[in-house]
Amino acid sequence: MSQTLSEGARTGAPTAPSEAPSSKRWWILAIIGIAQLMVVLDATIVNIALPSAQADLGFTDGNRQWIVTAYSLAFASLLLLGGRIADLFGRRTAFLVGIVGFAGASVLGGVSTGFGMLVTARALQGVFGALLAPAALSLLNTTFTDAKERAKAFSVYGAIAGAGGAVGLLLGGVLTDTFDWRSTLYVNVVFAVVAFAGGWVLLSNHRDAANSKLDVPGTVLVATGLFSVVYGFSNAETHDWSSPQTWGFLTVGALLLAAFAWWQTRAKHPLLPMRVLLDRNRAASFLAVLITGAGMFGVFLFLTYYLQLNLGFSPTKTGIAFLPMMAALMVMAQVATTQLVPRIGPKAVIPAGFAVAAVGMAWLTGIGIGSSFSTAVLPPLLLIGAGLGMVMPPAMSLATSGIAPEDAGVASATVNTMQQVGGSIGTALLNTLAASAATSYLSGKDATSKLVQAQATIESYTTAFWWSAGFFVAGALIALVLYRRGAQEQDADAVKVVHM
Repeated sequence: MSQTLSEGARTGAPTAPSEAPSSKRWWILAIIGIAQLMVVLDATIVNIALPSAQADLGFTDGNRQWIVTAYSLAFASLLLLGGRIADLFGRRTAFLVGIVGFAGASVLGGVSTGFGMLVTARALQGVFGALLAPAALSLLNTTFTDAKERAKAFSVYGAIAGAGGAVGLLLGGVLTDTFDWRSTLYVNVVFAVVAFAGGWVLLSNHRDAANSKLDVPGTVLVATGLFSVVYGFSNAETHDWSSPQTWGFLTVGALLLAAFAWWQTRAKHPLLPMRVLLDRNRAASFLAVLITGAGMFGVFLFLTYYLQLNLGFSPTKTGIAFLPMMAALMVMAQVATTQLVPRIGPKAVIPAGFAVAAVGMAWLTGIGIGSSFSTAVLPPLLLIGAGLGMVMPPAMSLATSGIAPEDAGVASATVNTMQQVGGSIGTALLNTLAASAATSYLSGKDATSKLVQAQATIESYTTAFWWSAGFFVAGALIALVLYRRGAQEQDADAVKVVHM
């Protein structure tokens, strides 16, 4: 057995795929962006429509969470498998099949006549989203090989990934107000038709891991492990943390993921090769995406509640309120990815981004019952957007930079997995902490008073914002410790290619 070190590893440059840069790469970026937006916004677009769907189909409050959970469970559990399928059978094939399947599941949800049918459709969206999302990111990673062009492409992609939730809130509000809840699912067909047509014409199929085989034991271990973790955190919202439904699934999930990690060091064709995780900057980027996913939840969910329930915003107006944050995120994504990180490195930029977002979150805790949006909400939203723009796109780019072509799909899937699991952790922790804060505030007070009830909701929101700020502070410290100084380099062990 001999080991060779790629040229990219020796020079610190990203490992380039074998094919030459496509002359249609910017059109490919547009198609990938549309597909990614479809997947990301579906995590929030249905949320605004849930009350209307519940009234129409007649399901209970207890069942309502499954409309959201079914999607996240299927999506998170199967992401690594979806990424490996893209490596084994071709990124174009995975991309197109994912788009068709996602659109079909969306139509099924739109014509739902009952709760079971809608939940099934949402789960199928998650299944095909788990195939589509890593294929899209790996296509981006292998299409853009020039460092400057890659930075620009990832600034666009990262901005979509970071702002997609806000786009979902806006689009969900507009569609629900204008048409009905079913339109929030049908709209995916529009995205899918454009993305499929573009993908069919522009993309070529590459099977960089065609000589490998699917790691079936690893697939089972990681799928069941991720399912258990996400399901355990989901149960924390409806059960007590001491409930076996919560800690039991979290424990089983942790054990299964530990067994998966052990198996990956011994499998002949591992689902997640350890070389994907050995680079310090890449590992730090995975953690940055995880923490961002957890912290962003505090912005989208609780601020949506505040704007609608306390300030009286309509769903459409609520979505519009997030536009300045999206604009700040997109501007800073471009600046950070194309200018700052190439010049001074991620060790300075990404911790600074986390710090800016943390300040914005802390500032947001100053909201009150009669606060003005323009003075109490808009300025911190702009800060949060700018901070996240300095974190998400650079971290996503670094997480897949220098990866061997045969590992592009699974590395991309790991990025998506981290974001999804982070969101699940944030959902569970912040919901629980917010509910506890409201209960604590009401203790000993007149709970029938509308003013007291309103103030209790403010306490719950601000508690969630403080904890989100804490997540971002932790992210800043972790990034500061893990990222290497200076411009991007790679650890040699992370890109050694083993030849039998």
